[in-house]
Amino acid sequence: MTKKERYQFVIDWFEKHAPNAETELLYDNVYQLLVAVILSAQCTDKRVNMTTPAIFEKYPDIPALSKATFDELFPLIRSISYPNNKTKHLIGMANMVMDDFGGNIPDTVPELIKLPGVGRKTANVITSVVHQQPNMAVDTHVFRVAARIGLTTNAKTPLQTELQLIKMIPKEKIYIAHHWLILHGRYICVARSPKCGECGLRPACKYYQQLIKA
Repeated sequence: MTKKERYQFVIDWFEKHAPNAETELLYDNVYQLLVAVILSAQCTDKRVNMTTPAIFEKYPDIPALSKATFDELFPLIRSISYPNNKTKHLIGMANMVMDDFGGNIPDTVPELIKLPGVGRKTANVITSVVHQQPNMAVDTHVFRVAARIGLTTNAKTPLQTELQLIKMIPKEKIYIAHHWLILHGRYICVARSPKCGECGLRPACKYYQQLIKA
């Protein structure tokens, strides 16, 4: 199977079996999604979803969050990983949006990554989920799944993985392909004991073909 054929098989399978794949973070608008994604770094979506309602109730928008103090916000984030840094990032992010972007969350990756707590992955999530821009956020799940299946070759960094994926995936499907790969990695192609017996991608998967040969 050529790489092009592998990509086509994977895309066709996901389009049939996961046509409505989307983020598991709960949000109502771009502000809530940005807060949730910043909090989700090295933390589960489930834990973030348990934490954000209290934050959004007290700080319903960017102007409100920009007025928060560390001591006020920290208790709401205490149960999240790295709460000190994330508390500072959220307040800093809100202040920069107010001061540098007129209170409007920017919608491009180069502008978003200027915000505290926002790296390339987070910026790609925001622009792909909210605006359906052809950006591929690469977390540990995407990195692992893409390599195992054989969608990437010798990709050593998230950026190398991102560039290889967006080169081969049709532009209009990149935003949903991000969710396909994340969810597949979260529930089927898990890190330690991938559930190959439940996986419909076996005919195209390099990892599975190597298991058979072994």
